[in-house]
Amino acid sequence: MWGRADRAVKLLRRNTPSILRMTKGVDPKISRRLCVKPQEESQLQPRSQPPLRVPGHKPTDWEKRFLLWAGHFKKPEDIPETVSIETIRAAKTTLRVRFSYVMIALTILGCIVMVIQGKQAVKRHQSLTSINLEKKAQWREEATQSTSAKP
Repeated sequence: MWGRADRAVKLLRRNTPSILRMTKGVDPKISRRLCVKPQEESQLQPRSQPPLRVPGHKPTDWEKRFLLWAGHFKKPEDIPETVSIETIRAAKTTLRVRFSYVMIALTILGCIVMVIQGKQAVKRHQSLTSINLEKKAQWREEATQSTSAKP
């Protein structure tokens, strides 16, 4: 029975907010254990050997276009046969950011156009309610004409 109680206490300590743990005198590095790498992991990988990477990547036609549009190279002839993957990733990231800026600008432009059209519709005394009432009245007239036309 005491084993379960000990486990419950350990779970409660683990789930206690970091502010409460700080008042108990716990080391602040423990409360940030997800942000700080433990010493054991950094010692496992020796620093003399660089991580395995492909020395060069032959860009496809689309990747060459990305490199040009992102401004990494001025002309298609300037692009070398092999380019590092980091350069291609940086170009794609730059294009993603530019595309998101364009989408934001188009959204704002669309909102402004809708506001202008709405104000013009108010000046003409036109609203969705009046349009729907007109359509329903027209449908009723068509229904009455079709029933009266049938013998």
